[in-house]
Amino acid sequence: MVKDQSRRNFFRTAPLAAAAASLSLTDKSLFASTAAPAAAQTAESGTHEPFQVFSAQTMESVIQAVQANSSTKSLVGSKSTPFTVVVTSESKKSGKEFEYHEHRDHIFQILEGTTQYELGGTPQNPRSTGPGEWLAPGSEGSRSITVHKGDMLVIPRGTPHKRITADQVTFTLISIQDVT
Repeated sequence: MVKDQSRRNFFRTAPLAAAAASLSLTDKSLFASTAAPAAAQTAESGTHEPFQVFSAQTMESVIQAVQANSSTKSLVGSKSTPFTVVVTSESKKSGKEFEYHEHRDHIFQILEGTTQYELGGTPQNPRSTGPGEWLAPGSEGSRSITVHKGDMLVIPRGTPHKRITADQVTFTLISIQDVT
């Protein structure tokens, strides 16, 4: 498991990421008073600015596209940034094993549908899949929760988790990682 010292980064960045994830995708006036139209166009065209604005119309298009293909669309992030933001849609999909990460926190915002997570516990027979990345076939003492449209789930680094989607779910994932 992860040392408590590494959780310090999570607690410094999680409130900002959680606030960003909880913004309404349909509130078109949200950024209107603070972002110049040219800056929004530049951000949506893919050039790198110190900020990015995704309009409600752009987000709706992204959501429709990922729902049509049960796919994932990366909105922000790279190996050199401390976070990534993706929108994912999946149907009838189940994680085979628990995963957990030493250097990454997850924040999920459910946009449509419902999914179930198994969280926590003590990983059984874990194996490393890369630096700080782990998989385990089971996690003794894990807890099952169901999240619905509008719910937000914060999974701190070191927490075993797996997702089981019986029907369909669309969500935004903000992943916050240590950058070395």
